[in-house]
Amino acid sequence: MNLKDQVKSLSEKYFSDVLEFRRHIHANPELSFEEHETSNYVKDKLSSFGLTDVKSLAETGLVASIKGKNPDSKVIALRADMDALPIHEANEVSYRSKNEGVMHACGHDVHTSSLLGAAKILEEVKDKFEGTVKLIFQPGEEKFPGGASIMIKEGVLKNPEPHGIIGQHVMPLVPVGKVGFRNGMYMASADEIYVTVKGKGGHGAMPEFNIDPVLITSHIIVALQQIVSRVASPKMPSVLSFGKVIANGATNVIPNEVKLEGTFRTFDEEWRKEAHKKMKKMAEGIAESMGGSCDFDIKVGYPHLKNNEELTNKAREAAKDYMGEENVVELDLWMAAEDFAYYSQETDACFYRLGIRNEEKGITSGVHTPTFNIDEDALKTGMGLMAWLAINELNAK
Repeated sequence: MNLKDQVKSLSEKYFSDVLEFRRHIHANPELSFEEHETSNYVKDKLSSFGLTDVKSLAETGLVASIKGKNPDSKVIALRADMDALPIHEANEVSYRSKNEGVMHACGHDVHTSSLLGAAKILEEVKDKFEGTVKLIFQPGEEKFPGGASIMIKEGVLKNPEPHGIIGQHVMPLVPVGKVGFRNGMYMASADEIYVTVKGKGGHGAMPEFNIDPVLITSHIIVALQQIVSRVASPKMPSVLSFGKVIANGATNVIPNEVKLEGTFRTFDEEWRKEAHKKMKKMAEGIAESMGGSCDFDIKVGYPHLKNNEELTNKAREAAKDYMGEENVVELDLWMAAEDFAYYSQETDACFYRLGIRNEEKGITSGVHTPTFNIDEDALKTGMGLMAWLAINELNAK
């Protein structure tokens, strides 16, 4: 049996184990940076596979290595995230969340269990690949500043230093049994905008005695869209959206201030910085010209995620070899953000999508929803392909 077929055989053999891993993690979700029990569970499983060098980073994060032949010759990293979301699960399944108000609604239980399965496979065939596979189980993907940034600061990409990193993420739009890749820029940066527009409140029937922050805010919201429509290059996707406006007055009361919150996303770090300056200047100028003032605060979030051309091309071809060309699709730009982007700013990266959709089974819900679930057959692909991508990359000449 060749190595590829052996990996496939092992993914079938260990499917029931990984299914158990996934269901346990799903039933016991923990919020970002609170993944203590999940981390202990993962560490215990890695130890049971025979991995002895397992280290903790960022409190609840873990890093381990599987050494093949000539372990110092080449190093590739595989990454999974472990945190859940503050969502009340609506699924009626045997492995439903036991922690009310907390749910694995973004598939991190799938990512973690798949990487555990990949680790089990890689440990069994380690005499058949060159170099070292670094396993990264990180906390806090869903919460700023992102567990990846902390793991990097604490040295997860050092000792040994990987030449690249591969991550996978569930995709409800892609059918089970398929995966998706995209070269170059893939996911957007994400910044949070917090604005306080100050005026002078009073009776709504006597606006001449007031400085209306509601009116000022409305002008700011409309004007700031020029940053996207008339300042950004049409070749550079950008999104500016405001989802929260609080003007705590009444039908006949103009408030003293208005709170405004939103998000700005794009794919270019230089343009991102420039846009921040222009938005702040425009908002403050509009407020001042209308007699008020504006506190404009931008919390800089995750950078944009870029997939290295060479690493992604090799991973795509390896996936076609492993799964069949008809089961590998091309992905479009995605305006959501992902803290895997921090790794992509530090080393060659490939972030691909794992299909989980099955319309016949009614599995169609999107991530971050109370009814999110997966076709669990995806776990076979999840663990097997991750293992194969690492092996293929390490054995490449």
